[in-house]
Amino acid sequence: MVTTMATQARFHDRTVLVTGGLGGIGLACALRFAAEGAHLVLVDLRDDGAQAALDACRQAGAASAVAHACDVADEDRVQALCARILQQRGRLDVLVNVAGAMLFKPLQDFSGADWQHLLGVNLLGPVHFTRQWLHHARPGAAVVNVASVHALMTTPLVAPYAAAKAALLSLTRSTAIEGRPRGLRANAIVPGAIDTPMLWSNPNLASGAETLAPEDVGSPADVAAAALFLASDEARFITGSSLEVSGGRLARL
Repeated sequence: MVTTMATQARFHDRTVLVTGGLGGIGLACALRFAAEGAHLVLVDLRDDGAQAALDACRQAGAASAVAHACDVADEDRVQALCARILQQRGRLDVLVNVAGAMLFKPLQDFSGADWQHLLGVNLLGPVHFTRQWLHHARPGAAVVNVASVHALMTTPLVAPYAAAKAALLSLTRSTAIEGRPRGLRANAIVPGAIDTPMLWSNPNLASGAETLAPEDVGSPADVAAAALFLASDEARFITGSSLEVSGGRLARL
């Protein structure tokens, strides 16, 4: 019993912000941090379903939980939101960048607007939140960026998404380097096929161009467990790293 209580106290009095926090991997991450006593801030493009997500987080053990609608690609809105959070909580300890978007087209058919939208959500969103976090984070604070195996090995029809996720790994390294003198850490997770609507909307799966064995599909909770570890003090000597969470899918020749 003593061990369990100590584990649950790991994020006591810490403020954890999760983008894309109302569903899928984001909500799974929020629930893991909730179970360990965090004050949660869930950010999503819209607040549809916010009440159910907040109720679930509170029932899981969150010290508090709030939700905010925000376009993560909008720098001004991100700055205003972070200022509000700091006014209310006085600190921002953990940032988990999950929010993502995909479009499926041949490379030659992606317009400039498509590129701007996808880079805005998948790369500039983490940039904007990381910038605010760096301004205000205290020693011991951590960023976890949720990238994708597409950052390392990709498939047709997702060029902007893959490029953004590759850049997100580079952003993680830069954040780790510049944050280290202040006692700040940054790491990335590289998920494989995870059971979310984004996975099953992939036309490559529908057409049979890409196949997935059941053992190659993980759950949002698998990614959340990795995020919790990388944000915790147990990972105090890990920064600038990328942790693959793919069930070994990329380990095969």
